[in-house]
Amino acid sequence: MVIDTLPKALIHIAGFQPGRVSMRQKELGIWHDISWAEYLDKVRDTALGLYALGVRRQDHVAIIGENQPEWLYSALGAMSAGATFVGVYTTNPVKECEYVVGHSGAVVYICEDEEQLDKALVFRESTPALRKMIVWDMEGLRDFRDPMVMSFADLLVLGRSTGEDDPGLFDHLVAEGRGEDIAGIIYTSGTTGPPKGAMLAHEGYLWVGKQANAVSQGTRDDETISFLPLNHVYEQIYDLMIHLTIGHIINFTENTDTVMMDMRDVSPTLFHAVPRIWEKYYSGIVLKMADATWFKRTAYTIALGIGSRYNEEKLAGRLPTLALRLAYHLAYFAVFWKLKERLGFDRVKLGFSGAAPISHNILKYFQSIGIPIREGYGMTETTGITHMSDEYNFKLGTVGKALPETEVRIAEDGEILVRHKGIFKGYYRDEETTREALRDGWMHTGDVGEIDEEGFLKITDRKKDLIITAGGKNIAPQYIENLLKFSPYINDAVVIGDKRKFISAIIVIDEENVVKYAQDKKVQFTTFASLTRTEAVIQLIQEEVSKVNAQLARVENIRKFRILDKKLYTEDGEVTPTMKVKRKFINEHYRDLIESMYREQ
Repeated sequence: MVIDTLPKALIHIAGFQPGRVSMRQKELGIWHDISWAEYLDKVRDTALGLYALGVRRQDHVAIIGENQPEWLYSALGAMSAGATFVGVYTTNPVKECEYVVGHSGAVVYICEDEEQLDKALVFRESTPALRKMIVWDMEGLRDFRDPMVMSFADLLVLGRSTGEDDPGLFDHLVAEGRGEDIAGIIYTSGTTGPPKGAMLAHEGYLWVGKQANAVSQGTRDDETISFLPLNHVYEQIYDLMIHLTIGHIINFTENTDTVMMDMRDVSPTLFHAVPRIWEKYYSGIVLKMADATWFKRTAYTIALGIGSRYNEEKLAGRLPTLALRLAYHLAYFAVFWKLKERLGFDRVKLGFSGAAPISHNILKYFQSIGIPIREGYGMTETTGITHMSDEYNFKLGTVGKALPETEVRIAEDGEILVRHKGIFKGYYRDEETTREALRDGWMHTGDVGEIDEEGFLKITDRKKDLIITAGGKNIAPQYIENLLKFSPYINDAVVIGDKRKFISAIIVIDEENVVKYAQDKKVQFTTFASLTRTEAVIQLIQEEVSKVNAQLARVENIRKFRILDKKLYTEDGEVTPTMKVKRKFINEHYRDLIESMYREQ
């Protein structure tokens, strides 16, 4: 069998290691193993159940739910039937769900629970292609009756009976699949305008999985933890592409609030996250150390100093002195190992950061305590990755080298152009935007960057986000924002200054750390909003901004800032589900706040 689709890859792996664990799911505090044979059985029943409901080749099946095995059963089941899966973010309000389901023409809506079903019940009249709604968890719906709604358990029963009636049907449906078929449509959350549906083919998924693993060198004995949104291409790299390439174990967290606890349970060997998660881990360590005994604080401070010096030597390509090597090993086993164990990082060989730029200071910090993080680069339209750093081929400030068989060039205006076998097939029902993004097979990324003499790619910023001040100076806001977010007291920052006389910033404080600071200083406050307005907090953030300004050129200095009296939420349209700020929305929504900084003399 030629393995040119994801279902064929699943059949292949389940065939040679049926009894091995493919994934684990945590329910009510207990981890349950799922073998590869069980995985394939569930996908087979899902596929045949969907087929019995009338799902055919090139149909679209929408999936909305938190990360759990049923998400993968649904996606692989749809693909096995010849259909295309369409992921929907659980945080999407009704209108956005309606847009994705309606625009994609989904015929089936598979959802997690009553909350997600309610959304479809609201918009089903305006999405005429939708024929069936299937629910994984029927809690609260036992007495609910609707001819369009059925449980996932009933779908599996239907699929099983369909398979008994026609034993060769599943194999026939899978055999009909081709590498060029569209496996999934991923609607980019987009920082501007309505989401666009990027069409990704089976051959692209498989190719990227193979090339990414050639760099990361994973094996079937590796374990990952799944908690980033599964309809985002970043999570799919590990849960679909690499998983169906090497057959490692996926651990599904109980829910998004238990990730750190589940990390300690599982101790994965590979850990991937977005910068916000790495920042939270860092600020959590800072907070913990602030509360530690004098002895522990002193030991940690000394060890961190040794780790930083050791790391600087390694990054510079120099061999640390024997004395420094011995000191580092002592620091590692006396301090860092215990810290890693407490975090659940004791088995992590490599950490990965993607989906947004990460502060160099965060990378240096984790490298110093023995948790190497490597950045990658890519986008939905490149099936997730074009560049990766591995354990040894790494240069701070870059996103690594291009994957094997990947072409990269820099346009005259600095835009990064890429071309490989995983480039998407276009935006669904949007030929004009497809033509703008894809020219002569080259994906125009919209990012500005440069390639150094060794082939490492450095990202400057989004092309459309670059600030040109009134004085004509080009400034990359993401660099300044990442410096700000290294502060344990700053959760997010948006730098402003395009066509302005100076740079300013909107800042969102880190609630946990700032609350502790305020309590230690006996600052009076009642709510998050009142906390942001206290003189002590304003002064604290001013000190953090001043530290950042000391690292910047004068023209890049933040002259004024405002502390937002609320957090940024996906539901409010302020950030994407991977916590990237929607810059255009922020600039429009907080226009008066921004203008107040420039009106002041």
